[in-house]
Amino acid sequence: MLRFIGVVESVKEGLSSIRIFDEFAEGLKGLDTFSHLIILYWFHLREGEEGRSVLKVVPRRHPGAPEVGVFASRSPSRPNPIGLSVSELVKIESNILWVKGLDAVEGSPILDIKPYLPRADAFSAAVVPEWTLRGPKT
Repeated sequence: MLRFIGVVESVKEGLSSIRIFDEFAEGLKGLDTFSHLIILYWFHLREGEEGRSVLKVVPRRHPGAPEVGVFASRSPSRPNPIGLSVSELVKIESNILWVKGLDAVEGSPILDIKPYLPRADAFSAAVVPEWTLRGPKT
């Protein structure tokens, strides 16, 4: 069974606060030694069957992008509306994480947090389609 561990409480000018529920707060120990986090969250505004049945999209944030399958995009409309964001950890205050660059809206439930490990998570030789090079970071 899926359990949410927290919620995005505020998003203002690129700075977001994430409240981790009290029962998961002990899991934050040592997290402050990392500069970046991988944050998995639930696209709670896309829970309906309409959003979960989308299989082809035109990535809106990438000008000139072709229609692609949902699994070749970062669209929030997908069979399982799970979002992923690599965010900079600014500080931790008790059970509140302050991060920069989170691509989630207020009220988004948090599924999991993992430390970003450049050795394991970055691939300099990764190949992507040309259209992904246009538009904002996702």
